[in-house]
Amino acid sequence: MTVLPTNPPSPLKGLLFLLVLLGGIGLGYWAFERLSTRTAPVQPAVQPPPPPRVIEARGDLAADEKTTIELFRQAGPSVVYITTLQRRVDFWTRNVQEIPRGTGSGFFWDDLGHVVTNYHVVQGASSAEVTLADGSTYDADLVGVSPNDDLAVLRINSPTEKLRPIPLGTSADLQVGQKVFAIGNPFGLDQTLTTGIVSALGRTIRATSGFPIDNVIQTDAAINPGNSGGPLLDSAGRLIGINTAIYSPSGAYAGIGFAVPVDRVNQIIPRLVRDGRIARPRLGVTTDDRLGKQITQRMGVDGVLVLGVQDNSPATAAGLQPTRRQRDGRIIPGDVIQRIDDTPINSSDDLLMALAKHEPGQSINLTILRQGKQVSLDIQLDQARD
Repeated sequence: MTVLPTNPPSPLKGLLFLLVLLGGIGLGYWAFERLSTRTAPVQPAVQPPPPPRVIEARGDLAADEKTTIELFRQAGPSVVYITTLQRRVDFWTRNVQEIPRGTGSGFFWDDLGHVVTNYHVVQGASSAEVTLADGSTYDADLVGVSPNDDLAVLRINSPTEKLRPIPLGTSADLQVGQKVFAIGNPFGLDQTLTTGIVSALGRTIRATSGFPIDNVIQTDAAINPGNSGGPLLDSAGRLIGINTAIYSPSGAYAGIGFAVPVDRVNQIIPRLVRDGRIARPRLGVTTDDRLGKQITQRMGVDGVLVLGVQDNSPATAAGLQPTRRQRDGRIIPGDVIQRIDDTPINSSDDLLMALAKHEPGQSINLTILRQGKQVSLDIQLDQARD
């Protein structure tokens, strides 16, 4: 027996279902595209970068620029970087080691390896190293020092072709306003060039020993810690001074720097190279400007009062009279030094600087005031005992 379906599927219903399904899919896709079109950011078209700007031709350097560049090229290899070391004993192990102490500048004095710098650069150091402009470093030997002039000489053993001494100039004919150039290692930045002018002449500063250095050059070329011992050059590239000090409330450059004049340097350095020290002349008197001027002002005279006379000194041999205090408290003024040769003496600094122009064994003519009368004495100086 054949069984027939009671509710056969209609082909028309299946077709209708398929059409509805396809229509829903199409409508969903259309809605998605519309939504994407509205919310997606519009990407700009990629544009090529603009062409680089045209470089303007520099043209030739100015004449003074060329001069400065050439000066540095010639003098730079003569300037060195000095690192000083100091021995330290380890508290626990008792081992001795050398640690960096300070830095400074210097320059070649001759082709024998002598390097000139400031005394305060090497003061208190146990050893030193010298770095040349090409970066090579050499151990340095101390040849000699003059604390009163703030000058020192080191020596290195290096190939002769690396030894480039700076040409010497003069400082006696300098003029305020002329250009100067300083090369050194401020703050450890080696081979630094700064420029300026001679701001003033005839200044007096004090060395670390307290001794006055006269005829010092004042300049506005930037000089900072580390420049000490470096050369001050004129526009011809000649040495006219050694940068030695700055005047600054903060310790950094404030527009005023000082350099030991080359005329003084040229007197001292050859003697340090030869002897290792400066034999200072001695007169053998003691003075005090504060106390002495109180007495000379009451006397109404100019000069330096002799407060004391050292035993076995040229002053003793010449019969100079010291100041005395009697039992009742009265002060009996001693001799008043008014001139050494043709140099007026009005302060203890004047006396020291006048004596510094002489050497032990030389004679000086001393003009003194004794009991209201001028007396002229010829005195032979001897050597100071350090």
